[in-house]
Amino acid sequence: MQRSEVNGLIPDAMRFCDRHGFRLPAWAGWSPARWGAAGPEADEIRRAMLGWDVTDFGSGDFNSIGLLLFTMRNGISADANQPDAKTYCEKMLLVGEGQVTPMHFHWFKMEDIINRGGGQLVLELWLADRKTEQPIHEGSLCVSVDGISREVSAGGKVVLAPGESITLKPYVYHRFYAEPGSGRVLAGEVSRVNDDATDNRFFEELPRFSPIEEDEPADYLLCHEYPVARKQV
Repeated sequence: MQRSEVNGLIPDAMRFCDRHGFRLPAWAGWSPARWGAAGPEADEIRRAMLGWDVTDFGSGDFNSIGLLLFTMRNGISADANQPDAKTYCEKMLLVGEGQVTPMHFHWFKMEDIINRGGGQLVLELWLADRKTEQPIHEGSLCVSVDGISREVSAGGKVVLAPGESITLKPYVYHRFYAEPGSGRVLAGEVSRVNDDATDNRFFEELPRFSPIEEDEPADYLLCHEYPVARKQV
């Protein structure tokens, strides 16, 4: 991806959130210079990789295969045994019409995916074999949609209208996109602690974070780009 693309996508996402009454924290709009001036008071944001996350999963075609996210809160896996550790995560996801998030599952994370507004969110689902980690293409699986059990055939679809949500357990392969013709989706994720370094199993090997071509200066920093905290004098 190019930096100019990221620079355009983030303010567009903020406007979309505003139109749906979804407010982001004040630091969502911080410039690189503001981040450079931030001290250890922002260490939780840096360590938990909160903030903007824009990826095309190495496809080179963000509008077809890609996802824009903003992580508002998250724990840190290494702190899991501490008594005051956060054990949860919350994200905003902006999903375009037909824009696919590739097929993947998580070994540890259970998550609720929520359609908070906009179009229809389509999820395609498969169970993963616990030994081979391959998708099981026969039979069915049981999922919870807003607390109601629903049986879905392997590779079948669940379509979430605004206000609806689905619970995805570990070892459930899923790919999702906004239904073409229905509009972009403002989606949410509420889950156990998110760890993109150790807990994503893509069916096809893909980079989770896209390399960025610096064709212009950054207007915003992504969650893996924060500078080291400024030392306090």
